[in-house]
Amino acid sequence: MERAEIEQWLRETDDKRLKTLWDIADKVRNDHVGSAVYLRGLVEFSNNCARQCAYCGLHAGNRKVNRYRMTEDEIVACAHKAVEFGYGTVVLQSGEDRAYKRDDLSSIIRRIKTETPLAVTLSLGEREDAELLAWREAGADRYLLRFETSNPDLYAIIHPNLAGKPSDRLAMLRRMRDMGYEIGSGIMVGIPGQTYADIARDIETFRELDLDMIGIGPYLSHPDTMLGQRREELTAPGGEQAPSGELMTYKAVALTRIALPEANIPSTTALATVNRAKGRELGLRRGANIMMPNITPVKYRKDYQIYPGKACIMEDAAACHGCMLMRIEALGRTVGSGRGDSPHYKNANLAPA
Repeated sequence: MERAEIEQWLRETDDKRLKTLWDIADKVRNDHVGSAVYLRGLVEFSNNCARQCAYCGLHAGNRKVNRYRMTEDEIVACAHKAVEFGYGTVVLQSGEDRAYKRDDLSSIIRRIKTETPLAVTLSLGEREDAELLAWREAGADRYLLRFETSNPDLYAIIHPNLAGKPSDRLAMLRRMRDMGYEIGSGIMVGIPGQTYADIARDIETFRELDLDMIGIGPYLSHPDTMLGQRREELTAPGGEQAPSGELMTYKAVALTRIALPEANIPSTTALATVNRAKGRELGLRRGANIMMPNITPVKYRKDYQIYPGKACIMEDAAACHGCMLMRIEALGRTVGSGRGDSPHYKNANLAPA
């Protein structure tokens, strides 16, 4: 599927035509990654961040955020909880928090790999190559780094550089591939200033990066951010602004599944936020095969809000686990066992040199 066809589908509004798209994506998902839904235990271990991203409620300049950092023992305890629930992966996510040094995170990773059978996914933003290599050597398996948009002008608006450190997430993803990480990225759909053509280019970029994991969620406005305060001013003109609702997100998920048949694609918490009744289920029916139950202690969850009104922030880990199982079983799908590495990554690493 070429960029022009992808863009045409993104503009599609006819329900019958869209039903065809959903069915194609669901079949591709079933044929290439199967019916199992893999669960990743998410630990949001710090909401401190050095960045001033224009869309994120955790940005460094937001003085309304109650900041927290979890200890090594707290983080490792969450990993043990993931094992209790039968998850094959723990996802360690934070803002770009420089208080956690290379050796701090290496120790946490080694403990999890020594004490549990879990795969470890890191989502820590932009870090130095020496740190990334050390964490890979400590046992980290995967790294998630969303580039959010492949439009360089829009990227510069929403993601300002740190002083003296130009941001190039696409290059960083390629370097992590060479380090042996299973790499993941993703976008927000409906960013003010983002066009239909931009999203089509994003999906092409997923393919060019040869990604193993891809997260796609709707842009959700936060009032304490630059984008939240200047949304109308930045909206793309001439009817080219991509909508930020769930329908456009489902289209992007389905088209991404068709473009990258063997990638792991989550049905995100953001989808559950815009449609609490069945957002996650519709994501799973339209190409997704991953869900990420939150195992962060409840006392911290309310303070990790990239966008307001986030779903499930008051559920404890057991309640979140039970809810996920119920939703998956209601679809007639099964819960995956084991690490759930992407078939794409496994096949690439089994190929002869």
